[in-house]
Amino acid sequence: MHIDPHTRGRQWLESKDVRPTKQRLALATMLVGDGRNRHVTAESLYEAASRAEASVSLATVYNTLRLFCKAELMNEIMVEGNISYFDTRTDQHPHFYWEDARELCDAPTETLKFESIPAPPEGAEIARVDVVIRLRKTP
Repeated sequence: MHIDPHTRGRQWLESKDVRPTKQRLALATMLVGDGRNRHVTAESLYEAASRAEASVSLATVYNTLRLFCKAELMNEIMVEGNISYFDTRTDQHPHFYWEDARELCDAPTETLKFESIPAPPEGAEIARVDVVIRLRKTP
């Protein structure tokens, strides 16, 4: 069954009770409208929205991505002190970060194994474990 991108974006928002405002719906459609997962920065999503003539500011993109993360529609992956990627795939999985191209993509999970991880300090719980494997092209 084919679902048009706009409907898919609306369903994605409604699945977590996020009110589908015009701007949220435009960004959701860009993120999940074709049914594929995305890794975006706020800047790359803003540029794509501008090319699509969606009327959103960079501040709105940042705020919307943070809202989507809070609603658990996306995860934020920090790769540098000032660079965040936002991932529409929300299950636990590792990432490859291509340093030269500054791109983030999913890494295979089959061979990643943890024997154990440190216990959190008293009064804390582990929210998520992010594994980012940094890559660069060989000479």
